[in-house]
Amino acid sequence: MSTSTNILSSDFYEDFISTSSKARKPSPIWDLLPVELRPGMLSMLAGKPNPVTFPFESITLSVRSPTQVGNQSHTEIPIHGEDLAAALQYGLTSGVPELKQWLTELTTNVHERGVDEGWRVGIGSGSQDLLYKAFSALLNPGDSIIMEAPTYPGVIPLLQVIGCNAVEIPSDSEGIIADKLQATLESWDHSKTFPKLLYTVPFGSNPTGFTTSIERRIQILTLARKYNFLIFEDDPYYFLYYGNQPWPASYFQLEKKIGGEIGRVLRFDSFSKIMAAGFRVGWVTGPSRVINAIELHSTSTTVQPPSISQIILLKLVSQWGIPGFIAHTEKVASFYRQRRDHFEICLQRHMSGIAEWTTPVAAMFFWLKLSLPPVVCWHEGDAAALIHDRAIERGVLLLPGECAYLDERKNPCVRVSFSLLSDDELEEAIKRLALIVREEWERYNKQKQSTEAK
Repeated sequence: MSTSTNILSSDFYEDFISTSSKARKPSPIWDLLPVELRPGMLSMLAGKPNPVTFPFESITLSVRSPTQVGNQSHTEIPIHGEDLAAALQYGLTSGVPELKQWLTELTTNVHERGVDEGWRVGIGSGSQDLLYKAFSALLNPGDSIIMEAPTYPGVIPLLQVIGCNAVEIPSDSEGIIADKLQATLESWDHSKTFPKLLYTVPFGSNPTGFTTSIERRIQILTLARKYNFLIFEDDPYYFLYYGNQPWPASYFQLEKKIGGEIGRVLRFDSFSKIMAAGFRVGWVTGPSRVINAIELHSTSTTVQPPSISQIILLKLVSQWGIPGFIAHTEKVASFYRQRRDHFEICLQRHMSGIAEWTTPVAAMFFWLKLSLPPVVCWHEGDAAALIHDRAIERGVLLLPGECAYLDERKNPCVRVSFSLLSDDELEEAIKRLALIVREEWERYNKQKQSTEAK
């Protein structure tokens, strides 16, 4: 592969930035807030409450070691003094500088990118919020976007609010089908705006559990360069890869690795799946011009990511270092691999012959295609009806596959999460689902026989 690269200039992104984003004006307070950090600055800028009025004296965290077991497996991390004051106070829209620097170092280490390549990190109130602001930064009403299908159900309402033209490209166990994407682009209806970006969840995709192969990633990056679109790499499950094959490079890493121009990838990461979901801290990495647009949006909405969550995370990862953080994520990934293995045994025991699935190599989801009786206008059955009419009353809850398509089409698929229930509860849930499916066939066959007898 070529190693020669060409960094896209900041001006390149101006054609992508939305009209509403270009119209945003900096907040007079939050735009000036970073100036407070200058040595010797006496700031009377912001209406910050005095920390002596806060009732909290200290916070002490008891934390499991990512590398040790036994008596030395727990350490205490105190937060007090200036650290506590920072945790309880307003902060910068872009995030706590020290945490941002640590995430930058993590990115250079994990994704093998240099800090002088036109990108930076921005911290936000969870990757979902960052996604919405990134979509808003680039998409006008009527603009086109490409999405893998099935897709993450959480982004569909975001795009509907913006009013863009979303086009689905089917995926299989190796991710987005690149040939289908190319055919769509080649035959594009030019009465509609040409796609600005592609949205994908490449590791352990939500809802399918599919992980995009390295070959597909290269094909899609090549198409992005040929047809001039950006890639939104939504990657909350990146660190939850547990496959037997080598870890596929991220799009962000790969665009440099294969050579040529770099700067088409905006990736979204989250602490939610690897540290604590309630912290509501995620980070976005990509072209500085786009990160600036996202943060400008935040100054008038969420203002900043949660200070207390950021300081807790900073204290923890500073103690661990990058090797300790990676060791922790490897333990988390191993946990979910064990959960997957047990869950698949349950599926094989109870669902063989009445469901199809692909074994995931990352994250926490199976995408089950149930064998269901046909329904009116759809020969493969309707999983949503099964869930609402049968499963809920039998005490088992799943996500219907229709939520993962723009048109909410009827289909026989369900997303099941194996992350939380105990082994016994997983077994019982699948037994209940299997019984419901078999009962549905019995009901259908009886109705069919009754109709034929008439």
